[in-house]
Parts: sequence; C-alpha cells; structure tokens
Amino acid sequence: MVRYLNALTATGLLAVAACQTAPEPHAGFLTSYEGLERKSGTIRASIRQRRDDAEAATLERVFIEPSLLVGDAAPHLKEGEQQAVLREIDRQICYEVSERFTVLSEAAPDAARIRAGVTRIDPTGTAGSAASAAVNYFIPGPLGVRVPGSTGGLAVETELLAPGSGRQVAALLWARNATAVGMDDPSLSRVGDALQFAEPLGDAVGDAFSPPDRKPRDIAKPDPCEGFGPRFNAGGMVAGGLVGMATGLYVPELDRARPAAAAPTEPAPAPR
Repeated sequence: MVRYLNALTATGLLAVAACQTAPEPHAGFLTSYEGLERKSGTIRASIRQRRDDAEAATLERVFIEPSLLVGDAAPHLKEGEQQAVLREIDRQICYEVSERFTVLSEAAPDAARIRAGVTRIDPTGTAGSAASAAVNYFIPGPLGVRVPGSTGGLAVETELLAPGSGRQVAALLWARNATAVGMDDPSLSRVGDALQFAEPLGDAVGDAFSPPDRKPRDIAKPDPCEGFGPRFNAGGMVAGGLVGMATGLYVPELDRARPAAAAPTEPAPAPR
C-alpha cells in the first residue's frame, strides 16, 4: 500500500512538473505573425514558430541586434536586473546562432539580422526561494518544489530578417514559467528564473532559425561571442554545482554574461 501511494505521488509530481506554459499574446514586436505554428513535443515551454526553409538555407552571415524590453515587460525589476537578463539572452542566442551561421560584430548590407524583444519577465520570489531550498534539502531525487510566490518566468519574441528587404525569414514566440514541482532551481536573485531560462531560449532560437539540414559547426576563431565572457566557464560551472548541492539555490553571479562595457567618455577639456 505504501509503495502504491509513493508511486501515485511520484506520478502526480511528474504531471505537475510537465505542465506547459500557456502561449503569450502577440506583443506587436515582430514584423509579422502569419504562419506561426505550435511546436509539438515541448513540455515546459510554449513555442510557436515559422521558417522559410528555402530562404534560410541561403543565409550565411547574420548580425544579432541587442535584445530589448517590449512595452511594460518588467515593471517590478530594477534597471540593472533588466540589463542582466537582456545581456544573458544575447549571450545564449549568440552561442547557438554562431554554431550555425557566421556572426558579425556589426550590421552589414549583405547580412541577415536577428532581433529579440523580451515581452515578460516575472520576478523570482527570493523569500519563497529560500523556503523552497530548505524544503528541497529533505526531498531526494532530481525534482524539487517551489513554494507559492517564488516562481518567475520569461517570454520573448524574436525573428530572423533577410538582408536588404528586411523580409521575415523565421520567427519564434517562446515563453516559460518555473513550475511548482520540477527542476528549476530557486534563487535569491529576482531574475534567477529568467537567467536560467535564457539558455533553453537560445537553444530554441538556434533550432528555429537554422535550416533543417544545416549541422552545427566548429566555433569560429576568434569567438564572435567572446564579448560576453568565456563560452566554457569551467570554474563557474564547478562553483555553481557545489553551491547548488550545498544550498539548493541557483547563484547567477557564478556563471552569467559579462556586463556590457561602458561607452568611453570624452576627456574633459583642458583648463584655460
């Protein structure tokens, strides 16, 4: 009887963990929303996309525009928190796109453009995350729980535009919310969930924009994404893993995009 109840409980937890995020309404960021189709087989994220395979196959060079906030996407976050999420999204998109296209550091007339707009960032509840981590300490296995009010989310609209004409070649609407039961680690950062979701977003962008027969390629040298910091941060991964095992918390400071360099200031005029 106990074994049956344990199995029933585990099944219920997995069912909750598998709940898919609801699709987002159109934010008006994309140049077109025609032809978008729901991607089948997704579990935790909501994905709607379209791609002109023939035209995507002709593209080789792309410029990734810095992502931006669309409308009132993150009203409860400070500017530094917003910028951290935007920077991490740019990093993860750059990583995945650079394995399929030649990424340029500047826009060019013969290069396609990738643009991304963040339409929603739901803050991670820090107090609830601390409570969740304490509870998860006593729960064996990979799944953990998140107490009410601790789960955050991220939603993004992004598209690939043809050089010259600016015609939409591919588009992706992506959204994901942390679940009450699952593998999304709680965090003491208010953008902890959004930062964690930037990586699967980048994966989805690479898959959505690349022609189906184009295989991942070796990373170019110099790395076109080096401005975001090391692509493989072994030290940060090890430190993050150790902290995660000890506390059950995701600590974004150990592995996230390097802050953007400040624009150089003009020297003050010499005194007369």
